[in-house]
Amino acid sequence: MSERTLTQPALADLAAVPARSRWARSGPIRLHVLDYGGDGVPLLVLPGITSPAIAMDFVARELTGLVRPVVMDVRGRGLSDDGPSYTLEDYAADTEAVLAGLGLEGAVLLGHSMGARIAGLTAARGNVALRGTVLADPPMSGPRRGPYPTTLAAFQSQLRQARRGTDADEVAGSWPRWPRREQELRARWLASCGDEAVAQTHRGFESEDFFDFWPSVPAPTFLVYGALSPVVTALGAQEAARTNAAARLVEVPDAGHMLFWDNPRDGLGAVRDILRELLAIRI
Repeated sequence: MSERTLTQPALADLAAVPARSRWARSGPIRLHVLDYGGDGVPLLVLPGITSPAIAMDFVARELTGLVRPVVMDVRGRGLSDDGPSYTLEDYAADTEAVLAGLGLEGAVLLGHSMGARIAGLTAARGNVALRGTVLADPPMSGPRRGPYPTTLAAFQSQLRQARRGTDADEVAGSWPRWPRREQELRARWLASCGDEAVAQTHRGFESEDFFDFWPSVPAPTFLVYGALSPVVTALGAQEAARTNAAARLVEVPDAGHMLFWDNPRDGLGAVRDILRELLAIRI
Protein backbone atom coordinates (compact mmCIF):
# COMPACT_ATOMS: atom_id res chain seq x y z
CA MET A 1 0.00 0.00 0.00
CA SER A 2 1.36 3.42 -0.94
CA GLU A 3 1.97 5.86 1.88
CA ARG A 4 0.05 9.01 1.01
CA THR A 5 -0.74 11.93 3.28
CA LEU A 6 -2.64 15.19 3.03
CA THR A 7 -2.28 17.72 5.84
CA GLN A 8 -4.86 20.30 6.87
CA PRO A 9 -2.76 23.13 5.37
CA ALA A 10 -2.75 21.27 2.06
CA LEU A 11 -6.51 20.76 2.09
CA ALA A 12 -6.94 24.43 2.98
CA ASP A 13 -5.22 25.33 -0.29
CA LEU A 14 -8.30 24.06 -2.11
CA ALA A 15 -10.39 26.87 -0.58
CA ALA A 16 -8.29 29.41 -2.48
CA VAL A 17 -8.64 27.66 -5.83
CA PRO A 18 -11.41 29.05 -8.09
CA ALA A 19 -12.60 25.57 -9.07
CA ARG A 20 -14.97 22.97 -7.71
CA SER A 21 -14.17 19.36 -7.02
CA ARG A 22 -15.89 16.79 -9.19
CA TRP A 23 -15.57 13.04 -9.39
CA ALA A 24 -15.65 10.34 -12.03
CA ARG A 25 -15.13 6.58 -11.94
CA SER A 26 -12.81 4.43 -13.99
CA GLY A 27 -13.95 0.96 -13.01
CA PRO A 28 -13.63 0.86 -9.21
CA ILE A 29 -11.25 3.84 -9.06
CA ARG A 30 -12.59 7.25 -8.05
CA LEU A 31 -10.88 10.08 -9.90
CA HIS A 32 -10.93 13.67 -8.66
CA VAL A 33 -10.77 16.75 -10.88
CA LEU A 34 -10.75 20.50 -10.34
CA ASP A 35 -13.33 22.05 -12.67
CA TYR A 36 -12.80 25.78 -13.31
CA GLY A 37 -16.20 26.15 -14.96
CA GLY A 38 -17.45 28.33 -17.75
CA ASP A 39 -19.17 27.48 -20.99
CA GLY A 40 -16.07 27.30 -23.17
CA VAL A 41 -14.56 24.27 -24.87
CA PRO A 42 -13.35 21.84 -22.17
CA LEU A 43 -9.60 21.59 -21.68
CA LEU A 44 -8.65 18.47 -19.72
CA VAL A 45 -5.26 19.07 -18.11
CA LEU A 46 -3.13 16.02 -17.27
CA PRO A 47 -0.23 16.72 -14.86
CA GLY A 48 3.17 15.08 -14.49
CA ILE A 49 4.51 12.21 -12.42
CA THR A 50 4.63 14.03 -9.06
CA SER A 51 2.10 16.80 -9.73
CA PRO A 52 -1.40 16.58 -8.26
CA ALA A 53 -4.09 18.70 -9.89
CA ILE A 54 -3.54 21.74 -7.68
CA ALA A 55 0.02 22.02 -8.96
CA MET A 56 -1.45 23.07 -12.31
CA ASP A 57 -3.75 25.69 -10.79
CA PHE A 58 -1.62 28.56 -12.10
CA VAL A 59 -1.84 27.08 -15.60
CA ALA A 60 -5.62 26.71 -15.40
CA ARG A 61 -6.10 30.26 -14.13
CA GLU A 62 -4.19 31.65 -17.09
CA LEU A 63 -6.45 29.79 -19.52
CA THR A 64 -9.89 30.44 -18.01
CA GLY A 65 -12.00 32.69 -20.18
CA LEU A 66 -10.43 31.15 -23.26
CA VAL A 67 -11.47 27.57 -22.41
CA ARG A 68 -13.01 25.63 -19.52
CA PRO A 69 -10.05 24.06 -17.71
CA VAL A 70 -10.60 20.79 -15.88
CA VAL A 71 -7.48 19.49 -14.11
CA MET A 72 -7.21 15.83 -13.19
CA ASP A 73 -5.71 14.20 -10.12
CA VAL A 74 -4.20 11.23 -11.95
CA ARG A 75 -4.65 7.91 -10.13
CA GLY A 76 -2.33 7.60 -7.15
CA ARG A 77 -2.07 11.37 -6.67
CA GLY A 78 -3.97 14.16 -4.94
CA LEU A 79 -7.49 13.11 -3.98
CA SER A 80 -7.82 10.29 -6.53
CA ASP A 81 -7.69 6.64 -5.51
CA ASP A 82 -4.66 4.40 -5.82
CA GLY A 83 -4.72 1.92 -8.65
CA PRO A 84 -3.60 -1.69 -8.81
CA SER A 85 -1.32 -0.70 -11.70
CA TYR A 86 -0.03 2.42 -13.41
CA THR A 87 0.56 1.71 -17.09
CA LEU A 88 -0.01 4.19 -19.88
CA GLU A 89 -3.02 2.11 -20.93
CA ASP A 90 -4.44 2.47 -17.38
CA TYR A 91 -3.97 6.22 -17.50
CA ALA A 92 -5.50 6.53 -20.96
CA ALA A 93 -8.55 4.51 -19.84
CA ASP A 94 -8.91 6.84 -16.83
CA THR A 95 -8.78 9.86 -19.13
CA GLU A 96 -11.50 8.41 -21.33
CA ALA A 97 -13.60 7.70 -18.23
CA VAL A 98 -13.28 11.30 -17.01
CA LEU A 99 -14.18 12.71 -20.42
CA ALA A 100 -17.25 10.46 -20.66
CA GLY A 101 -18.27 10.65 -17.00
CA LEU A 102 -18.18 14.45 -16.84
CA GLY A 103 -19.62 14.99 -20.32
CA LEU A 104 -16.53 16.76 -21.64
CA GLU A 105 -17.38 16.33 -25.31
CA GLY A 106 -15.00 17.67 -27.94
CA ALA A 107 -12.35 18.48 -25.35
CA VAL A 108 -8.75 19.48 -25.91
CA LEU A 109 -6.16 17.48 -23.97
CA LEU A 110 -3.20 19.35 -22.48
CA GLY A 111 -0.65 17.13 -20.78
CA HIS A 112 2.71 17.90 -19.22
CA SER A 113 5.47 15.28 -18.96
CA MET A 114 3.73 12.04 -17.89
CA GLY A 115 0.46 13.78 -18.73
CA ALA A 116 1.72 14.48 -22.25
CA ARG A 117 2.32 10.78 -22.81
CA ILE A 118 -1.18 10.06 -21.48
CA ALA A 119 -2.72 12.67 -23.77
CA GLY A 120 -0.89 11.27 -26.77
CA LEU A 121 -1.92 7.67 -26.16
CA THR A 122 -5.53 8.68 -25.42
CA ALA A 123 -5.70 10.46 -28.78
CA ALA A 124 -4.00 7.57 -30.59
CA ARG A 125 -6.48 5.04 -29.15
CA GLY A 126 -9.30 6.93 -30.84
CA ASN A 127 -11.99 5.98 -28.34
CA VAL A 128 -13.08 9.57 -27.63
CA ALA A 129 -13.73 12.55 -29.88
CA LEU A 130 -11.20 15.31 -29.26
CA ARG A 131 -10.74 18.79 -30.68
CA GLY A 132 -6.97 18.43 -30.42
CA THR A 133 -4.02 17.64 -28.18
CA VAL A 134 -1.16 19.66 -26.72
CA LEU A 135 1.78 17.58 -25.47
CA ALA A 136 4.17 19.56 -23.28
CA ASP A 137 7.63 18.01 -22.98
CA PRO A 138 6.68 14.30 -23.07
CA PRO A 139 9.35 11.85 -21.85
CA MET A 140 10.96 10.30 -24.91
CA SER A 141 12.94 7.71 -22.99
CA GLY A 142 12.09 4.08 -23.57
CA PRO A 143 13.51 0.70 -24.57
CA ARG A 144 16.84 1.05 -26.37
CA ARG A 145 16.77 4.77 -25.67
CA GLY A 146 18.47 6.81 -22.99
CA PRO A 147 17.17 6.73 -19.40
CA TYR A 148 14.78 9.32 -18.04
CA PRO A 149 16.99 12.18 -16.78
CA THR A 150 15.60 12.19 -13.21
CA THR A 151 16.29 8.91 -11.44
CA LEU A 152 13.70 7.02 -9.43
CA ALA A 153 15.98 7.40 -6.40
CA ALA A 154 15.76 11.19 -6.75
CA PHE A 155 11.95 11.08 -6.85
CA GLN A 156 11.88 8.74 -3.85
CA SER A 157 14.15 11.09 -1.91
CA GLN A 158 11.79 13.98 -2.63
CA LEU A 159 8.82 11.90 -1.47
CA ARG A 160 10.56 11.02 1.81
CA GLN A 161 11.43 14.68 2.28
CA ALA A 162 7.78 15.66 1.79
CA ARG A 163 6.50 13.05 4.26
CA ARG A 164 8.81 14.03 7.05
CA GLY A 165 7.81 17.65 6.48
CA THR A 166 9.33 20.13 4.08
CA ASP A 167 8.91 23.77 3.13
CA ALA A 168 9.25 26.06 0.16
CA ASP A 169 12.87 26.87 0.95
CA GLU A 170 13.84 23.22 0.75
CA VAL A 171 11.83 22.74 -2.45
CA ALA A 172 13.65 25.72 -3.91
CA GLY A 173 16.87 23.75 -3.57
CA SER A 174 15.61 21.44 -6.31
CA TRP A 175 13.48 23.96 -8.23
CA PRO A 176 15.06 27.40 -7.74
CA ARG A 177 13.37 29.04 -10.75
CA TRP A 178 9.81 28.28 -9.70
CA PRO A 179 7.47 31.02 -8.46
CA ARG A 180 7.25 31.02 -4.66
CA ARG A 181 3.60 29.90 -4.58
CA GLU A 182 4.41 26.85 -6.68
CA GLN A 183 7.27 25.93 -4.34
CA GLU A 184 4.87 26.22 -1.39
CA LEU A 185 2.21 24.07 -3.06
CA ARG A 186 4.74 21.38 -3.89
CA ALA A 187 5.95 21.35 -0.28
CA ARG A 188 2.40 20.75 0.96
CA TRP A 189 1.08 18.43 -1.79
CA LEU A 190 3.95 16.18 -2.88
CA ALA A 191 3.15 13.74 -0.06
CA SER A 192 -0.20 13.03 -1.76
CA CYS A 193 1.67 11.15 -4.50
CA GLY A 194 1.96 7.41 -3.90
CA ASP A 195 5.27 5.57 -3.91
CA GLU A 196 4.01 2.80 -6.16
CA ALA A 197 2.38 5.25 -8.56
CA VAL A 198 5.67 7.08 -8.96
CA ALA A 199 7.79 3.91 -9.13
CA GLN A 200 5.64 2.16 -11.74
CA THR A 201 5.30 5.31 -13.82
CA HIS A 202 9.05 5.89 -13.76
CA ARG A 203 9.60 2.31 -14.92
CA GLY A 204 7.11 2.99 -17.67
CA PHE A 205 9.16 5.97 -18.84
CA GLU A 206 11.87 3.46 -19.71
CA SER A 207 9.76 0.45 -20.79
CA GLU A 208 6.92 2.13 -22.73
CA ASP A 209 8.20 3.87 -25.85
CA PHE A 210 6.60 7.22 -26.68
CA PHE A 211 7.42 6.66 -30.34
CA ASP A 212 5.33 3.48 -30.46
CA PHE A 213 2.15 5.58 -30.48
CA TRP A 214 3.31 9.08 -31.39
CA PRO A 215 3.04 8.50 -35.16
CA SER A 216 -0.64 7.56 -34.64
CA VAL A 217 -1.58 10.72 -32.70
CA PRO A 218 -4.01 12.45 -35.07
CA ALA A 219 -3.94 16.07 -36.10
CA PRO A 220 -4.37 18.63 -34.81
CA THR A 221 -1.64 17.95 -32.30
CA PHE A 222 1.09 20.20 -30.95
CA LEU A 223 4.30 19.20 -29.19
CA VAL A 224 5.56 22.03 -26.96
CA TYR A 225 9.02 21.62 -25.47
CA GLY A 226 11.59 23.57 -23.50
CA ALA A 227 14.63 24.77 -25.42
CA LEU A 228 16.78 23.65 -22.47
CA SER A 229 14.90 20.43 -21.72
CA PRO A 230 16.92 17.27 -21.06
CA VAL A 231 13.71 15.27 -21.68
CA VAL A 232 12.89 16.47 -25.20
CA THR A 233 16.35 16.95 -26.67
CA ALA A 234 17.09 18.46 -30.08
CA LEU A 235 17.43 14.94 -31.47
CA GLY A 236 14.15 13.92 -29.85
CA ALA A 237 12.37 16.91 -31.36
CA GLN A 238 13.79 16.04 -34.78
CA GLU A 239 12.56 12.45 -34.47
CA ALA A 240 9.12 13.65 -33.34
CA ALA A 241 8.86 15.95 -36.37
CA ARG A 242 9.98 13.19 -38.73
CA THR A 243 7.68 10.47 -37.38
CA ASN A 244 4.47 12.55 -37.20
CA ALA A 245 4.55 15.01 -40.06
CA ALA A 246 1.09 16.39 -39.21
CA ALA A 247 2.22 17.52 -35.75
CA ARG A 248 3.36 21.06 -35.04
CA LEU A 249 6.38 21.55 -32.78
CA VAL A 250 6.74 24.68 -30.65
CA GLU A 251 9.95 25.47 -28.74
CA VAL A 252 9.72 27.54 -25.56
CA PRO A 253 12.88 29.62 -24.98
CA ASP A 254 14.74 29.73 -21.66
CA ALA A 255 12.82 26.75 -20.28
CA GLY A 256 13.74 23.25 -19.26
CA HIS A 257 11.43 20.28 -18.75
CA MET A 258 9.25 22.19 -16.26
CA LEU A 259 8.56 24.76 -18.93
CA PHE A 260 5.43 26.39 -17.45
CA TRP A 261 7.24 26.83 -14.13
CA ASP A 262 10.58 27.86 -15.65
CA ASN A 263 9.18 30.40 -18.11
CA PRO A 264 5.47 30.98 -17.42
CA ARG A 265 5.16 33.92 -19.79
CA ASP A 266 6.40 32.18 -22.92
CA GLY A 267 5.20 28.68 -21.99
CA LEU A 268 1.63 29.73 -21.26
CA GLY A 269 1.70 32.24 -24.09
CA ALA A 270 2.47 29.40 -26.51
CA VAL A 271 -0.42 27.35 -25.15
CA ARG A 272 -2.83 30.28 -25.43
CA ASP A 273 -1.83 30.77 -29.07
CA ILE A 274 -2.34 27.07 -29.77
CA LEU A 275 -5.74 27.04 -28.08
CA ARG A 276 -6.91 30.04 -30.10
CA GLU A 277 -5.95 28.17 -33.24
CA LEU A 278 -7.77 25.03 -32.12
CA LEU A 279 -10.88 26.99 -31.14
CA ALA A 280 -11.02 28.50 -34.61
CA ILE A 281 -11.34 25.06 -36.21
CA ARG A 282 -14.89 24.09 -37.13
CA ILE A 283 -15.82 20.58 -36.03
